[in-house]
Amino acid sequence: MRLPLTLAGLLTAAALATLCLGTPVVPPGELPGALAGLGGGEHAGLAGVVVAELRLPRLVLAILAGACLGVAGLVLQEALRNQLAVPEMLGVSSGAALGVAAPLVLTLSLPAVVEPLLAVGGAVCGGVFTLLAAGFGRSPSAVLLTGAAVSAAFQAALLVLMVMADQLDLQLIYRYLLGSLSARTWADVAGLWPWLLVALPALVLCAPVLSVLRLGDDDAEALGVRVRSARLAALAVAIVLIAPVVAVCGPVAWVGFLAPQLARRLLPGGDAVRWLPWSAGWGAAVVALADVPARLALAPVETPVGAWTALLGVPVGVALLRAARSPATSREVAP
Repeated sequence: MRLPLTLAGLLTAAALATLCLGTPVVPPGELPGALAGLGGGEHAGLAGVVVAELRLPRLVLAILAGACLGVAGLVLQEALRNQLAVPEMLGVSSGAALGVAAPLVLTLSLPAVVEPLLAVGGAVCGGVFTLLAAGFGRSPSAVLLTGAAVSAAFQAALLVLMVMADQLDLQLIYRYLLGSLSARTWADVAGLWPWLLVALPALVLCAPVLSVLRLGDDDAEALGVRVRSARLAALAVAIVLIAPVVAVCGPVAWVGFLAPQLARRLLPGGDAVRWLPWSAGWGAAVVALADVPARLALAPVETPVGAWTALLGVPVGVALLRAARSPATSREVAP
């Protein structure tokens, strides 16, 4: 009971900070009146416009993006049996970012609806190439090494694009590559829903198979699971979750690493089926909380939320990994 209350408390604190703090400051007691501006009622005014049209869609997008990244991270880690198998290490996030940034530098005029498709294409190229080159994940260390090489290649291509870009495009690309929720609207939120409608049924079907893959390739095949097909399916689900988020927010770093670690640490003895909703919840909380200092720390200048998730997520995630390994180590060396 304590765990759901903790997560709900963090999300509530993040929501209140996002909706109330800033310019203008909206006291919590006045939030209902400000939110009534969604319907254009008598409470609509400056505070109503700011809360309903700027802060609320940003909060909803942070929650959706964090949930998608947290679930995608767990899917990749369980499918590849490695807790370091995160989108940033497998060429998925950098491939998606390259697919979105390239048309901007090449001054190609494309409708906004095409950007998620470009992100999906780049993510597919990165993820599939990593799996193919690493033998479909039979060696977790080979997957990470190959993914790091693929990510480095995509990042090098992004650097070339940044050199080619003019000053204005360079600033846009730089902010995008760090992950930002600035100036996002309800249209950006609406762009995620079709992809979520595809991903959610796939997750329901995928989760039990992920629990079997944890047993190892030989045992999974003995139980009737086609390991290669299962890993490709898991990669496809992760891409459908990651690529639209990258298209809208940029590559928000390390949420896919931190959220599953929190789910495992706070819910030991579980499996992929039980960890999935908690990974979604912790991912949402991480991004929503990180967006508060991103918006307010250097106000009126905003900092990218991806910088804060990386700054806070990496040391916390490493600490969780060390804490998770220490009991097992102590049992192995005990007489």
